[in-house]
Amino acid sequence: MEQKKIDRINFLARKSRAEGLSDEEKEEQQALRDKYRAAMRASLKATLDNIEIKEG
Repeated sequence: MEQKKIDRINFLARKSRAEGLSDEEKEEQQALRDKYRAAMRASLKATLDNIEIKEG
């Protein structure tokens, strides 16, 4: 995920705690969080797919 989008997620989280979000910002925040979680799952899956277990 692009750093720009991660920065936006963090900005919206800080704003949410400080003053609250509009409905549009809440939707944007949820969409960005969903994309972030999907990217993290894909990254983890790729890492796990490349692990080889060697016995011996």
